[in-house]
Amino acid sequence: MYKIGITHGDVNGIGYEVIIKALAEHGMMEVCTPVVYGLAKAASYHRKYMDMPDFSFQFIKNAEQISNKRPNLINIYEEEVKIELGTSTKVAGQLAERALVMAGKDLKNNNIDAIVTAPVNKDNIQSDKFKFHGQTEFFEYYFGGTQKAMMMMVSEDLRVGFATNHEPIGNVTSVLTTELILNKLEILNKTLYQDFAVDNPKIAVLALNPHAGDNGLLGMEEKEIIHPAIEQAFQNKINAFGPFPADGFFGTGQYRKFDAVLAMYHDQGMIPFKILGHEGVNFTAGLPIVRTSPAHGTAYDIAGKNIADAQSMRNAIYLALDILKNRNR
Repeated sequence: MYKIGITHGDVNGIGYEVIIKALAEHGMMEVCTPVVYGLAKAASYHRKYMDMPDFSFQFIKNAEQISNKRPNLINIYEEEVKIELGTSTKVAGQLAERALVMAGKDLKNNNIDAIVTAPVNKDNIQSDKFKFHGQTEFFEYYFGGTQKAMMMMVSEDLRVGFATNHEPIGNVTSVLTTELILNKLEILNKTLYQDFAVDNPKIAVLALNPHAGDNGLLGMEEKEIIHPAIEQAFQNKINAFGPFPADGFFGTGQYRKFDAVLAMYHDQGMIPFKILGHEGVNFTAGLPIVRTSPAHGTAYDIAGKNIADAQSMRNAIYLALDILKNRNR
């Protein structure tokens, strides 16, 4: 049975709530062995206000003690920690980073088979040790070597990859190159076949400018950068089509005709994805390891209220399992 590592994310957000709700689902222990990297006292605190007396963790010190009888929790920090629900604190960021590193080491050592990450705060996690724009970039650095990673959003009806991940919008045009887009198309094509078992996948490529540049009137990126990448991909036997104006592409439901979509920047793909697939999952494609995450943030505004929806966390666990099975096949 696969061992799924789960990092606790920001202790002041909804991470523990969605983790506990997901792991308490009937049948979860029958499909995987969960291993949470977090705080024993924080988990107990959340379980009490959630009024779940029948749920409990097996508290362990390291991966050698993992049990398949109930969900495991590796206690990553022994000292007292103040939980301040709904508040961004530096301590929460440090603990989020510690969980990522410890889970990453166990994955490298084959003590677990995949990682599911609860949401972190991209600001308070920054430190001398963690200088990444997001968890996707952390995993690329930690596991990629010379391989590039791609943020990919996955739901039942839509898969979206991103040419740029957490790039400030003012930098996007200077970062986009034909080589970058071609590389992302190669990653997307491979992951569709390898991780999602899609034979001969079809990929739609979005334009950068309004109306796909209107033949250069509204920008030259489509002619000079994006279209050459699509042509080169097609020559490499990748079924890439476009570039499509994003508004019409999603507005008319054209995305349903493709196995995946490549967006040029974060919000271009993320906004329609979250409207169309609110229980979706974030998958880090292009790496030798499997990492997924629920497609939502720390949700400080509802932390501690026991109203967070855990379906995206469940889906993240199930997707990690599906990808592991597809890769083994």
